[in-house]
Amino acid sequence: MIVRTWHGCVPLKHADGFARHLQKTGVDHSTATPGNQGAFVRRETQGEWEHFFLATYWEDLNAVKAFAGEEYQIAVTYPDDEQFELLSDPYVFQHTVHSVSAL
Repeated sequence: MIVRTWHGCVPLKHADGFARHLQKTGVDHSTATPGNQGAFVRRETQGEWEHFFLATYWEDLNAVKAFAGEEYQIAVTYPDDEQFELLSDPYVFQHTVHSVSAL
């Protein structure tokens, strides 16, 4: 299994709106892609910023590429992201794991 991780942050004033947007875009888009095994979002407040950490779970690298394209190391972004003043990490990381268990 591959775990793909992304991080971005928005000003606190956009936190709840971006959370809904992230659900409709990154989460729904990834979980609708064949080979996706699920998604998890964590939010963390730091000063005037709300950080979002998205982990998506995939059967294999081909499934990741079906979602993100051949340049799968680059973050997938969406046209409406900018209305939330999103600061997105430009790169994502893929981690090969043997199993995932709940905390």
